[in-house]
Amino acid sequence: MAVELGPRLLVATHNAGKLEEIADLLRPYGVEVVSAASFGLPEPEETENSFVGNARIKAHAAAKATGLPALADDSGICVDALDGAPGVYTADWAETPAGRDFTLAMTRTWEACEAVAAPHPRLAQFRCTLVLAWPDGTDLVFEGQAPGRLAWPMRGAQGHGYDPMFVPDRDDLTFAEMDRSVKGKISHRADAFRKLVSHCFT
Repeated sequence: MAVELGPRLLVATHNAGKLEEIADLLRPYGVEVVSAASFGLPEPEETENSFVGNARIKAHAAAKATGLPALADDSGICVDALDGAPGVYTADWAETPAGRDFTLAMTRTWEACEAVAAPHPRLAQFRCTLVLAWPDGTDLVFEGQAPGRLAWPMRGAQGHGYDPMFVPDRDDLTFAEMDRSVKGKISHRADAFRKLVSHCFT
């Protein structure tokens, strides 16, 4: 049974790159996305140790604050040789006193693999959990992933986050070397959105 979302959907993010990606994914369905930042909402503290837990915090906070359905995603890269790290702490690995530095985070990730002499290919997965929440406290959860391997040195100037060091399965380009429309069909976020669209629009 389809879920009525309406023409505008609040996306609980302050990340412009993520908002742009979500807007692209929902545009074919006539849905306009607006960000939590455009409402002046603060970023809630992410205190859970799972993707779904942190996505729920963000989605429910935005829905409660605005009275609108709100969509949040929590995503990250999980490296097999690092027992799934950085995982839910992907953004934390990029934190510096001056803000997030993903070049530093990617370097730290590669150096951690070197420290444990991780075999090649260095397998990893991007994972995404979407939570669609309503002001009454109900929600729906959709999970996606994109398996692949790490690349070094970093390559490409497209995308955001860890995209320059991730090569998806059956490809030789990093996410950051791909045209946005190509990445948008095979990414972890696209996988999760296919499940959301199947539930909400078909």
